[in-house]
Amino acid sequence: MVVLIATLQAKPGKEQELETALKSVLPQVESEQGTVQYILHRSEKQTGKFMFYEKYADKAALNHHSTTPYLKELFEKIPSLLAEKPVIELYEDIAAIKR
Repeated sequence: MVVLIATLQAKPGKEQELETALKSVLPQVESEQGTVQYILHRSEKQTGKFMFYEKYADKAALNHHSTTPYLKELFEKIPSLLAEKPVIELYEDIAAIKR
């Protein structure tokens, strides 16, 4: 499994617009093969800070996700809403509690 953590900080006054834009891709991502989890979080401490937790079956699934037209469109739309560049980090599962 491949895990991607992405954090994004909205410009002041652009928080709701960024949240709406980020949420807009969820219906399309839901149909992707190999996307195991795709969860958008909003910080309780820092206004306008969002975090995606994304889990993919393998790097091929992540690569497919990264090249979809709707993700490209999102990343063309949001730069004017961001206070800074998104921070994107990759991880691999090494231990988990299964329920």
